[in-house]
Amino acid sequence: MTTDLSPRAPGLNEPAVTGWLERTLQSVEPPFRFTRIGEGQSNLTFRVEDAAGRSVVLRRPPLGEILASAHDVLREHRILSCLSAVGAPVPRTLAACDDLAVTQAPFFVMEHVDGTILGRVSIAERFDPPVRTGAGRGLAETLAEFHALDVDAIGLGDLKRPGSLIERQLRRWTRQWHASKTRELPLIDQLAEQLEVRQPDERESALVHGDYHLLNTILGDDGRVRAVLDWELCTVGDPLADVGLMLAYWDEHGAAAGRADALFREPVTALAGFPSAADLADTYARASGRDLAGIGYWVAFAYWKIAIIVEGVYRRWLNDPTNGADAGTLRPAVGRLAENARAALAGDDELSGELN
Repeated sequence: MTTDLSPRAPGLNEPAVTGWLERTLQSVEPPFRFTRIGEGQSNLTFRVEDAAGRSVVLRRPPLGEILASAHDVLREHRILSCLSAVGAPVPRTLAACDDLAVTQAPFFVMEHVDGTILGRVSIAERFDPPVRTGAGRGLAETLAEFHALDVDAIGLGDLKRPGSLIERQLRRWTRQWHASKTRELPLIDQLAEQLEVRQPDERESALVHGDYHLLNTILGDDGRVRAVLDWELCTVGDPLADVGLMLAYWDEHGAAAGRADALFREPVTALAGFPSAADLADTYARASGRDLAGIGYWVAFAYWKIAIIVEGVYRRWLNDPTNGADAGTLRPAVGRLAENARAALAGDDELSGELN
């Protein structure tokens, strides 16, 4: 197995990947330039530009020790393939590699979708306030479109699992916490117990993205959603799990200024024109026809889950800092996110009333 990994593109053996791309894809020609892209701290994403200036995108798992079944890029490749086949707004997949001899990990290649990811205030300021309003509402409407898909008809019926989504997720993320935690944080365990006791009945089952937020969305100049990225946590279950996560992340995207433990560098969604989280919830409810009673529980679960994800990101950074240059700053965010989860759970009934 080769160990010739590129310092410019950590996690890639550029000569071996170049040879694989040349053999596998007819639409690109070497030499290639590999550039790490994206704000994500999970799977590593690279833009691959060829000799003619054409680009594709390559995804591989993070470096260092990772938990079993986590960061399954070949599973993500299959999900994207099924979604793109029915015209859903996702990148079109091009090829996948399961040969660890190429670059020590599986990876896949997909098309590069032109557009904008609103990761900076300076970028979002290029959009007029009415376009920002449309972008926020489009985020919620696109989620409703994904939730309307028939998972069996699109070839993803095997993602269904016995029991309810929340039962599976509470087990999974509790295990994840105990496997990845770097210190004791009793509130995480207390919240797991409270979430289990108060878990709602699963009213329906739909395709769930699992990490749905602004930085996983590519927008056109008109603010319309062109593609939704990062499907590694996709599953099937109660669609309100995605809605709660969208709302929690939306508030996180709007509250970065002056906060040392911010998940995102800049308060993008605080700009004029972007709707509030309550407006997003209302847009989703109208587009989907769903009742959002009890959404406070799912917001609480989202904050708890995000806290555990952030702890995992921090641990991977400790193992190998090349996984994310800013991940070392995230440690204090875990406790704050857990407090947000406790507050959302305590205000479940009040929040549900506000959003309906």
